[in-house]
Amino acid sequence: MVKVAVIEDDQPTSQQLCGWIAAARPGIQIDTWFTRDDAEAALARERYDLVVLDIELGRERNAGVAIINAINKRHAGTPVLVVSAMPAAIYRSIMKALDAWDYLQKTTFDEADFVETFLDILRATKDKAPPAPVAAPREELLLDPLRQGAAIWRGQRVNLPLTAQRILSALYQRRGEVVSYEDLYQVVKSGRNRDNIRKHVSTIRDAFRDIDPTFDGIANVPMRGFRWE
Repeated sequence: MVKVAVIEDDQPTSQQLCGWIAAARPGIQIDTWFTRDDAEAALARERYDLVVLDIELGRERNAGVAIINAINKRHAGTPVLVVSAMPAAIYRSIMKALDAWDYLQKTTFDEADFVETFLDILRATKDKAPPAPVAAPREELLLDPLRQGAAIWRGQRVNLPLTAQRILSALYQRRGEVVSYEDLYQVVKSGRNRDNIRKHVSTIRDAFRDIDPTFDGIANVPMRGFRWE
């Protein structure tokens, strides 16, 4: 069972986030913590698949920073989604330096934005299946970014809209490297923001999984962008 911790001192906000998570992924285990001490004690006992975290808890303005440091020390790699009223222009770079996966500023996002981000992180960090005894060749993708729907994966056509096709091409041309959000903005004509890029990448993943359920060739790089592996 997927286990998620919601660390938020405002109970109405905590209940709202838990409700969104439960609706998006029925059956998920959600633990709620309201103080730094309780959260750190819980994190010392068990490992969560994802932590949703506020920065300011009670009178501790940067309690969330301490909790992220504790997570990195005990359970390196656990994804953290920061949801805070602190200005994103200042704190996004701080959270990036701490290896948080993403940052949402309160009052600037709605349920759809939160759920999209939450599910994208879960998909990107799910346990990978053991490798097959014989590795598939890496040069198994053929595409023409100028022709809509022209991507071919392992001999089968991948149905993609043109913008998703261009993003796929940008990732594949630089496979093994991180392609930043800013770089990906250059290949879209409108919607040049992180949420829109994430939606296009989600569309690409879904299209590949329609023909190859084991596909996991696009990695989400926290706060930076994506990488074709």
